Formats: sequence, C-alpha cells, structure tokens
Amino acid sequence: MEKPFYPAVDQNKVKSIPMSKILLLLLTLWTGFSYLNAQEVVRDDDQQVAQWRGPGRDGKYPETALLEEWPAEGPRMLWSFEGLGAGMGSPVVANDMVYVTGIPDTLRGMGRLFAFTLEGKPLWTKDYGTDFTALFAGARSTPTVAGDRLYLESGNGQVYCLNALTGEQLWKVDFFTDFQADSIQFGFSESLLVDGDRLYCTPGGKYNNLVALNRFTGEKIWGSPGSGEQATYSSPVLFHHHGRPIIANLTASTIMGLDARTGEVLWRFYQFQDNKIHANTPVYSNGDLLVSSTSRKDSSGLVMLRLSPGGDSARVLWRNREVINLSGGAILNDSSIYMSAYIQPRWYCLDRATGKTRYISRELGGGAVIYADGRYYCYTEREGEMALAEATPDTFRVISRFRIPLGTAQHWAHPVISRGMLLVRHGEALMVYDIRRKST
Repeated sequence: MEKPFYPAVDQNKVKSIPMSKILLLLLTLWTGFSYLNAQEVVRDDDQQVAQWRGPGRDGKYPETALLEEWPAEGPRMLWSFEGLGAGMGSPVVANDMVYVTGIPDTLRGMGRLFAFTLEGKPLWTKDYGTDFTALFAGARSTPTVAGDRLYLESGNGQVYCLNALTGEQLWKVDFFTDFQADSIQFGFSESLLVDGDRLYCTPGGKYNNLVALNRFTGEKIWGSPGSGEQATYSSPVLFHHHGRPIIANLTASTIMGLDARTGEVLWRFYQFQDNKIHANTPVYSNGDLLVSSTSRKDSSGLVMLRLSPGGDSARVLWRNREVINLSGGAILNDSSIYMSAYIQPRWYCLDRATGKTRYISRELGGGAVIYADGRYYCYTEREGEMALAEATPDTFRVISRFRIPLGTAQHWAHPVISRGMLLVRHGEALMVYDIRRKST
C-alpha cells in the first residue's frame, strides 16, 4: 500500500515560534474543528418535524385519548375553510398553526400557501410561484415544517424554503436549471424530507437523481446519479437501520436505497408500473421495507424487501401482484399489513411474513388509511366517506362513518391527526374535526 506523504519540517524554525503563538494556533484549530463538527451534527431533535403521513412517514400518528366511536353525523366540526383552490396536498400542523397549499386560480396558475390558527382564523397567505395546472391541476406537495422553516415543492419542480411564521421566502432552487431534471407527466408531487441540517429531494435525471441540500441555505451537499431515471410521485423516507441512515425512494422503474450521508446507492430493484405512477411512500419496519405501487396485475405489485444487517444490500422477501394499491398508503402493525385496493371497494389484511392475503373486507371503498390510538382512519377516494375502523389479523370492522360535506374533485389528500383534531382536505375545502375523547 502506498505510504502517505508528509512534508519535511525545519526543526529550527519550529523552535523559533513563540509559545504564545503556538497556543493561539492550537486554539484556532480547535475552534475550527469544533465548528465544523457542530455544523456536521446540527439537528433539530428538539423540534419535531411536521410532515407527510406523520412523524415516521408511515401513516401512524402518536395521538391518544381519541374518540372510540363517532356520532352518526360524524365528530363535531371545529371549523372549515373553502377557497384553497385546486390541490391534493395534505395539511400539516406546527408552530400552533395549520398549513396547506392550493391553486385558487388555475388559469393564473399561482400556488398559494395558507396559514391558519388552530381555531381556524386565517393568519396570512403566500403566493410562492406557479404550480402545476396541466393534468389534474392542483398543488401536490404536502409542506414540511422544521422549527421556523417550511419547505414545499411545486409541481413544476421548484423547491421553496419559507419562514414558517411569516411566509417570507428564504431561498429557492429549480430542479431543471440547478439539477438537470427530467419533466414528468403529472407534475412533481413529493413531500420534502428533512433530517437535521439536510433537506432531501428527488429531481430525477442522469446526474442529480436524488440530492441532499443544506436546508438553511439551499446549497447542494451531494447529488447522486441514483437510477438515472425520471422522478416519480412518491416521497422519500429516511430510516436508521442498525445505526446507518438510509434513504429509500422510487424513480420511474426502480426502488433504491442510498446512504443518507453520501448519496451512495446501496441497492436497487426493478419496480414496474405501467404509467410510472409510484405514489406510495415506502414503509420501513424492523429491517423490512414495504413498497406498494401498482394499478394493474401486470405491475410489479407489492414487494417486501429485507435489508442485510449493514444495510448495504437487500433481498426480495415476497411479492404480491393481486392487491392493487396505488396511492392510499399502508399500515404495518405487528404481523399484518392493512391497505385498500385502488378505487375498488376492498380492504385487505396481509400476512407480513409472506404477503399472502388473510382476508378481504368490502365494507368500504378504496382510499387512504392512517392510524392512531388503536384505530384505523379510512378515507374513501370516490365516495368521500370518512370511516373509523377496528382491524385485527382476523377481522375488519367499521365502527363509525360519515360523508365529507364540503369540497369538490378527487378525494386524494390523505387525512391528518394532530392535537386531538382530524384534518381532512377535499379539493378547495379544509375541514377540521374534534376527535378528542371527552373526560367523564
């Protein structure tokens, strides 16, 4: 092995340096290294990140003391707002505020961020830039909030960092001019990922397939060629596997895992969907990664990957091409997986170890599912019905249900649970319900 090269040192010159200067130099070096280390490990551990599908991006919300059933007409509506404009992004709750995006005027195409108090009082709005108005017009990205900064992505491929308290723009990057992205058919739709001092996103393309940015400045930390394919519609997830930070996400025909520190591709698998619509975020749990993106039985379907102990490789544990789950998400609990069929009135319970169907329930139409306090919250995408369900490896039972009263267009936004509230977005309307269990 080649030996490292060290330059020669003139000992006479070293001896001539006063001790005070040596101490000053050592202090300067120590301060510099301390600063660099501090920059490297800066995290917002004291600031919970508000983001797409809950703290772990797995659809699970840590709320407790929630209603075990609802009145026939549904839980009490605390407030509502009509006027968001077109959009499918979910709301987020942070800083004692509710944030949500929309396009009030699709002819003009200007995307707008709305900020409300928890009681529903409009605080301010911010027109952040043009958003996607071609196929299925509407704001797509669910904002991500970390401390006093809010991050969102437009369907046209711009990433914005805004002051979460005022809406002031702090910085902006463009996928096309900054990262040589490829355009995608239905507009960029990912919800941005924050971890510590980094912001992760997926421009797609040959050179910066996935990128890590300094979330305070927007400067690129690394750009990974990844799969070299177009981006798709899923959002990345970061998890720690035996201490190693790994990012998983989908591109046009690939599911891959990257080292979050460097952007190195650790493993990848072919994942086919006829329209390249991979809309579900991968779900990590105890060394396994569930990937669900299918609309027809000739797609790759559901796949469970098992990671090696070091995370540098993975293998296919099983595939299931029978369950057509496109965009509603899935919940992994203990030995089971709970999800719906795309559009069809079917809810599935699958065996986690094998992927085989344990049972099918036809009580509800297909849609999005989230979980809190031992109950499943199911939002049907065609009927606009909100249901509270109890599910076990043996049975699926709808406890309560009601129809969403406001809004138009597709019921594609996923519901959110925060601070004892159920937040439901339907097109231009946002509805907030009180689901707190009343003390006796």
